Amino acid sequence: MEWLNYHHLLYFWVVAREGSIARASQELRLAQPTISGQIRVLEEALGEKLFARSGRNLVLTEVGRVVFGYAEEIFKLGRELQDTVKGRPTGRPLRFVVGVADVLPKLIAHRLLEPALHLADPVRIVCNEDKPDKLIAELSLHNLDMVLSDAPAGAGTKTKVYNHLLGECGSSIFAAPGLALETKRGFPAVLDGAPFLMPGEGTTLRRSLEQWFEQERVQPRVVGEFDDSALMKVFGQAGAGALAAPSVIEKEVKDQFGLRVLGRTEAVRERFYAITAERRIKNPAVAAIASEAREKIFG
Repeated sequence: MEWLNYHHLLYFWVVAREGSIARASQELRLAQPTISGQIRVLEEALGEKLFARSGRNLVLTEVGRVVFGYAEEIFKLGRELQDTVKGRPTGRPLRFVVGVADVLPKLIAHRLLEPALHLADPVRIVCNEDKPDKLIAELSLHNLDMVLSDAPAGAGTKTKVYNHLLGECGSSIFAAPGLALETKRGFPAVLDGAPFLMPGEGTTLRRSLEQWFEQERVQPRVVGEFDDSALMKVFGQAGAGALAAPSVIEKEVKDQFGLRVLGRTEAVRERFYAITAERRIKNPAVAAIASEAREKIFG
């Protein structure tokens, strides 16, 4: 493998920027022969001449101009690296990589992530959707900054991660205005025998709904099961059946899908977590999300 000596590249970059070895030697506080020798070593390593003489001045060759462009970018990134580590603003958007559990309602994910877009420094959000266990595995490898989920990482998780409760809320039951229901029976009796769209097997919401139905002695007629909450709402919008969603996004569900609220229950509670690889939240985007969720969204 060929290695690039960045000290040699730095000497070349300063000479090219200053226009002469004499001025570069003053900035670098090195003897002119030392700088000249290091640049020759760089030219030998690259197999190309980087400077040509023009009277008393040095001018970049065609290859020299290409190398100078790369050197500019390399040392700019080096300064940004130091600024990032020391917490200084760089001007480059913070890349914030989030894992979103596939069972998490998209409207909730948007509400939770939105504060990260309003930080003083620009942020670029990268969202990856998958099963929670796969996302937590990626988090443990530091490929993700945070995982959003409706359940905490379990005790069986092989690597150490930390659960941060963002908030919790009850559930609202929705239906399309055209869905034929015996509304005179009241809520939740109206759901007995009614077509219902259920979350997929194994989800926290599914278990809570089944327990609530049993407690209330109502037995809806399940006509569909969905891992994707957004797809479930589209079916609900078409009148296929009633459905449940977190009460905190009640307005968004009504506005976006044109559904009406049949009733609300605090017995079917949903919790939302930010899962990180660090006990203390240091990432500014995660901190903004946690603060907004606890103080405003669920507060």
